Amino acid sequence: MNESYNPYEVAPMARAAAPAPASRPERDPIDALTVSATWKRRFKLIDKAGGPDMPRVRELTFGERSAITFSFLGFFFGPIYYLCKGLWRPAIAYFGVTFLIAFVAALMGLDFVGRMIGIGMSVVYAMRACALYYRKMVLQEEPWF
Repeated sequence: MNESYNPYEVAPMARAAAPAPASRPERDPIDALTVSATWKRRFKLIDKAGGPDMPRVRELTFGERSAITFSFLGFFFGPIYYLCKGLWRPAIAYFGVTFLIAFVAALMGLDFVGRMIGIGMSVVYAMRACALYYRKMVLQEEPWF
């Protein structure tokens, strides 16, 4: 018995020509986060800039760049702000580095250098805050630096 029609066999040409199943539009993972609308906007800008390393940050407007590259709360409150955001690892690491360098400078009688290191590290806190929080909330990483 030779049956010419087999309902279970699909011709090779038919397999390639089959339309792809309709996919549902994916929901933006940033919209699902439990953060404020301001942070969601910042996270989307960081995505637009290419992720936490921000290789395409120059493509953003000045206002968008400043929103994701400098945090005033990070500048003025540094480790406390990081601890409030759940970034305890960078808070400990940055504070430890700052304390160690300032302590060594004070032992050498270079109080001015110690103060300048403190101001410099405040700038580091401010410039890294958004990217570190993005890594924690969006990428689900626990960053150290």
